Amino acid sequence: MSTTLFGIGNCDTVRKARRWLDAHHVDYRFHDVRKDGLDRKTLRGWIAELGWESLLNRRGTTWRTLPEAVRDGINAQAAENIMLEHPASIKRPILALDSKLFLGFRDTEYSTLFRRTGKT
Repeated sequence: MSTTLFGIGNCDTVRKARRWLDAHHVDYRFHDVRKDGLDRKTLRGWIAELGWESLLNRRGTTWRTLPEAVRDGINAQAAENIMLEHPASIKRPILALDSKLFLGFRDTEYSTLFRRTGKT
């Protein structure tokens, strides 16, 4: 079984998720999408499972700094390109638990997930 947490190191929600995983002695790898990069193939896998609408963070600073014409004309291809060029525009964290993805952090959800897998 493998566990990878994707996010950005200075994101508060990512830090909460990492603290939870550490406190529950979950063996995981952290991948900082800004520092370590994000390739198109990985992003397309996330889009296929979670949907680009769910992944694109429309409440963040990165989204608000994009030109209005870009925001108004958003579609699947444009969203993919934005997320590749600006990884901070991706909602986070993304937890890859074996072959399944989970978006965001809620301690109750993590408790359920890791109790089910026997990792805690």
